[in-house]
Amino acid sequence: MKYALIGCGRISTNHMKAAVNNGLEIVAVCDILPEKMEAILEKHGLADDASIKRYTCYKEMIETEKPELVSIATESGKHAEIALYCIEKGVHCIIEKPMAMSIDDANKIIDLAEEKNVKVSACHQNRFNVAIQELRKAVEADRFGRISHGSIHVRWNRNKGYYDQAPWRGTWAEDGGCLMNQCIHGIDLLRWMMGDEVEEVYGTTRQQFHDYLEAEDVGVAVVKFKNGAIGTIEGTTNVYPKNLEETLYIFGENGTVKIGGTSTNNIDVWDFADETEADQANKNLQEQTSNVYGNGHTSLFADVMDAIKNDRKPYVETVAGRNALEMILAIYKSQRDGVPTKLPLTEFASTDMANTF
Repeated sequence: MKYALIGCGRISTNHMKAAVNNGLEIVAVCDILPEKMEAILEKHGLADDASIKRYTCYKEMIETEKPELVSIATESGKHAEIALYCIEKGVHCIIEKPMAMSIDDANKIIDLAEEKNVKVSACHQNRFNVAIQELRKAVEADRFGRISHGSIHVRWNRNKGYYDQAPWRGTWAEDGGCLMNQCIHGIDLLRWMMGDEVEEVYGTTRQQFHDYLEAEDVGVAVVKFKNGAIGTIEGTTNVYPKNLEETLYIFGENGTVKIGGTSTNNIDVWDFADETEADQANKNLQEQTSNVYGNGHTSLFADVMDAIKNDRKPYVETVAGRNALEMILAIYKSQRDGVPTKLPLTEFASTDMANTF
């Protein structure tokens, strides 16, 4: 299967590693900065492969190379524009998070992919974490019984050096703040586990220590789910001196689970009323990861490849990407308006937050 990478920045190494691990035919890479392309190819031992072409224009690359699958790993504000072009051309896509910066663009991606029968996956790779997969099985088997509440804590650090690496970071048009960039994976997991259907979100955000950005560096929210459960969200990049945790809690009448580690990759607590022998192994489950992005990209790529071959929806489809985006935009809107945001959110964009701080 012919594959191309669009965007060769910080996260692209996980995409390239996943492409290599899955045996994809890498035909091209694309970035507006040639040195970024060379760096990513060098890192994965591909710099001398003459069959891999370099492009600074993704449209030219699509027209010339005609890849079957691309992953879009540019700055967030370009995701929707590039995805819509690729889908229109019949190219299957893996879109880095967030899949778009507005509800309108997310809906356009969903609708066009359906119309063109193009497979599009939102890159929420942490759904493939071993611990998360075990939790999902427990949720689907109704082992919790009625769920009382759940929470996600993403307590990380991002300093000025990180933001200086790329001027688009922390801007409303191209990135958003810590909730949109760093915390979206955890927010996706919370919504997925708690039943997806949300009534309203009440949130507040601040810019405490990063006054050189446009967007927030801490956000807290309360979520009312339609099934009666309550969710809480805490996300920040203000933790000193380094990343502390990404922790997901689910509390039910018959079970309690805490998924911890730096990126929801360890099971810290696993208690169920109907305990089985398999539960004993889960109580000490730890998945080693080389970075906070985890190991899920390889599994997500494999799933998308299988979805293309078998003409089915990807495991992490576009609606999942829209749902995670909707949660964050609902928090932003609540901060802007000072009242809870009712869902579904019919229109809102990150740029509606301009001049907030």
